[in-house]
This record gives sequence, structure tokens and C-alpha cells, in this order.
Amino acid sequence: MRRNNFVVLAFLVQVCISGAALHARAQAADPYATMAPLDQYLIADENSEIALARSAAPPSISDNAEIMVLGPKGYTTAVKGTNGFVCVVERSWATATDFPEFWNPKIRAPHCFNPAAAKTFVPIFLMKTKLVLAGKSKAEILEATNAAFDKKELPPLEPGAMAYMLSKQQYLNDDAKNWHPHVMFYVSGDAEKSSGANLPGSPVIAAPDPEERVTILMVLASQWSDRSPAP
Repeated sequence: MRRNNFVVLAFLVQVCISGAALHARAQAADPYATMAPLDQYLIADENSEIALARSAAPPSISDNAEIMVLGPKGYTTAVKGTNGFVCVVERSWATATDFPEFWNPKIRAPHCFNPAAAKTFVPIFLMKTKLVLAGKSKAEILEATNAAFDKKELPPLEPGAMAYMLSKQQYLNDDAKNWHPHVMFYVSGDAEKSSGANLPGSPVIAAPDPEERVTILMVLASQWSDRSPAP
């Protein structure tokens, strides 16, 4: 009987080792398959996050903007603003849930939203952040977001909503890294054709975002927020 117990124990140990090896190989093949520990998404020094958020726009805008920073319980206002703009460093879950780097802890995307976007577009990201911190899966986040739109718990997008993304320190994903400085305009629904975006010679790049029910229209800028020339 004792020998049988040893056999069973040896089998269970082997199963655990094999399972751990398979999990390690899966993580190596897809390092962003699951959420990393929360501290990897946080910026330890609040002043550094404030500075990074401000770098999204020229100082003439960001110096007077509200600054929000991420903590263990979500985003909070670290600096009160006076011009209606809100600057925030978005994390990876701002992307669509089917984006392969949805859980990439390296992503830092400073945005500075104008008043219209601050009131009617930022709430989507703040809601997704609460769901992430509550431990929800990508499927649950998408389901909750769709439900909030359908129940009109999220505000309708205001005309003229836009954001600056001019930070030289931005890290958008592992391929694009800091890409280009650009300005983004948010339009409800599918506005790719009506805007003339993505056509030969057009300076407008369209990125349809059906999960957030907008089209993001991007126009590249010639310089970063610190006025250094862009690539």
C-alpha cells in the first residue's frame, strides 16, 4: 500500500512538472496571454507619471490640464486643471480586447484629451481600468463595455472630441514603440470613408474602433511636445 502511495505521488509530481513546463512554453510563445502582476503596470514615482502625462501635449496646454495617475485602486486626479483638458498615461488595456498586446505591461501611452473627449471618451478607459483591477477577463471587459453602451451608462461622444499624443517617451507597443507624434480626432461610428482617410495622398489615417464605437482619425505632427523634430 505504501509503495502504491509513492507511485501515485511520483505521478502527481511528474504531472505538475509537465504542466509547469507547458505553461512556461505557452508564456514564452505568447508573453501577453494573461495580465502581469499589477505593479508592472504602475509607475512608482507619481511625479514621473505626472511629467510623462504632461508630455502628451505642448506645455501651453498640459501645464493647465488636469493630470490623472494610476494607482492600485484606479486613476485619481493628481493635479487639478483649469483649461478642461485631461492628461493621462494610458496602459495596454486601452486597446481593443483582441489586440495581442492587450496585457503588455510596457505600454505607456500619454494622452492629453480636450474637454469634449475628457467628458465623453475618457470614461470608457476609466471604466475598463476598473474592470481590469477587479480581475475581469478580456471577454468580461468587452461584455461589460457593450452593456454600458447599450444601457447608455457611458455618455455619447461629443462633437470635436480629440487628443494630443506628442510624447517622445510614449511606448505604444513592441513594434511601433514611440512611432510618431500625432493628433487624434474621435468620430462616432465608422467614419473612414466619409473622412477620406487612408486614401493615397490623404494626410489622415483612420483606425476604426468598433469596441469603443468610434473611428479614430490621426494626423501626424512634425514635432514632439518638446519641439524637437519628429522622424
